[in-house]
Amino acid sequence: MLEKQEMIRKSFNEDLANVTNTNMLNDLKVKYLGKKGLITELTSNMKELSIEERKEVGRVSNELKNELTNSLNALESELKLKELNEKLASEKIDISLPATKVPVGAPNVLEKVIEEVEELLMSMGYDVVDGPEIEEDKFNFEMLNIPKGHPARDAQDTFYIQDEEILLRSQTSPVQARTMLKGEGKTPIRMICPGKTYRRDDDDATHSHQFMQIEGLLVDKNISLSDLKGTFDAIAKKLFGEDCKTRFRPSYYQFTEPSVETDISCFVCKGEGCSLCKNTGWITVSGAGMVHPNVLRNCGYDPNEWSGFAFGFGAERLAMLKYGINDIRFFYQTDLRELSTFDRKDSE
Repeated sequence: MLEKQEMIRKSFNEDLANVTNTNMLNDLKVKYLGKKGLITELTSNMKELSIEERKEVGRVSNELKNELTNSLNALESELKLKELNEKLASEKIDISLPATKVPVGAPNVLEKVIEEVEELLMSMGYDVVDGPEIEEDKFNFEMLNIPKGHPARDAQDTFYIQDEEILLRSQTSPVQARTMLKGEGKTPIRMICPGKTYRRDDDDATHSHQFMQIEGLLVDKNISLSDLKGTFDAIAKKLFGEDCKTRFRPSYYQFTEPSVETDISCFVCKGEGCSLCKNTGWITVSGAGMVHPNVLRNCGYDPNEWSGFAFGFGAERLAMLKYGINDIRFFYQTDLRELSTFDRKDSE
């Protein structure tokens, strides 16, 4: 065993002295330390040896392996440093050549739509507010005139976390309730709340278990449905152009009375009828209405003295219409090639 060890050591030192680059060094590693290398051959007949002999062979082979490994690592560091210095000395940089174009990131199209709405409403005196995404049942439902047993509370719609009292908010309306409570029934309110909401829904081209809402609330004295119509007109024209027309249709929501569906004229067919508007000439974009007296009362405002309106947009819905996107899942992908399409549109 000692004779084999010395033969391998002598052969290794001779080979090591002839190594001049990292490729030769890698070949040397394979020759001596590989699965079929010379060090492995030292232990190839272990099963034929006694226990004492196995211990001795294992000790000798491990010592030799460590010795060779240390020598190889030391030479590898020297060779890499030498090759790096040679590369730096031989390479030249022509500073007159055009620089490589570095791609620059851009905001998500969903963020752009939200910012457009924020800028408009802030110019109209609205505050942008935020609230918790993990919410209490009290704010998400009860204070918004949605009592126990209402279908909106069904576990198929809402992500409950603890005893059906703590949940992931299913709408941004709880922020409206929290803001009104801070007003203590004495202060006019103009606020919008863009934010994430969560519902038990199967993800497909038009549905997502997580989506963005933009909710607005105005509470003051002598507020009417015409004030809501004027605000909606301004938002629609900001997003879809000055030629955009709007209309209200009667609807029902638990937290507004009266409630309306808000439509915009189809910007593709200009009201003539097409596949986008299902040949009606109109596209539904949000729900809205006058704040229900019970909601005002729950939040400390006397409905005999105060009134207000609320509206809620799906931010993805607006962006899909504005940019011609037909799959809501687009907003949550990370393919920069898709985003670059909208960068070009914005620069044109």
